[in-house]
Amino acid sequence: MSANSAIAIGCDEAGFALKQIIIEHLESQGLTVSDYGCHSTDPVDYPDVAERLARDIAAHKSDRGILICGTGIGMAIAANKVPGVYAAQAHDTFSAVRARKSNNAQVITLGARVIGPELAKQIITHWMQSEFAGGNSARKVDKIAQIEKTATE
Repeated sequence: MSANSAIAIGCDEAGFALKQIIIEHLESQGLTVSDYGCHSTDPVDYPDVAERLARDIAAHKSDRGILICGTGIGMAIAANKVPGVYAAQAHDTFSAVRARKSNNAQVITLGARVIGPELAKQIITHWMQSEFAGGNSARKVDKIAQIEKTATE
């Protein structure tokens, strides 16, 4: 990704500290980051954050999105409810790369209670450096889009 790329990031209160670290990491690489909250450790409902970010990803307002909660699971489930968004939970670099290369995931979710800051930065870096590979994966991603389309009709 280029330095002109727009990256959206959001979290719930469990992910607040890690979000701040990831923002600093991305900005140090010259990337523009849009912060979707939350902005403190006060409790928030993660589906609200995930939906706002995912809707903007679907509308192409940002190139990619990062969502952080306690486990990364709830954020992934919520973001994947927005048509056209592919969110993948990743707690290792291999899964992060495959989420992008094989599944065209524009959103990655992390669990702040599962991984530490240094691993989170590595995961984000590997994911950001990856692009959708197409090939045999394109057919499968197209099938996912078809499932999504028929489910919303």
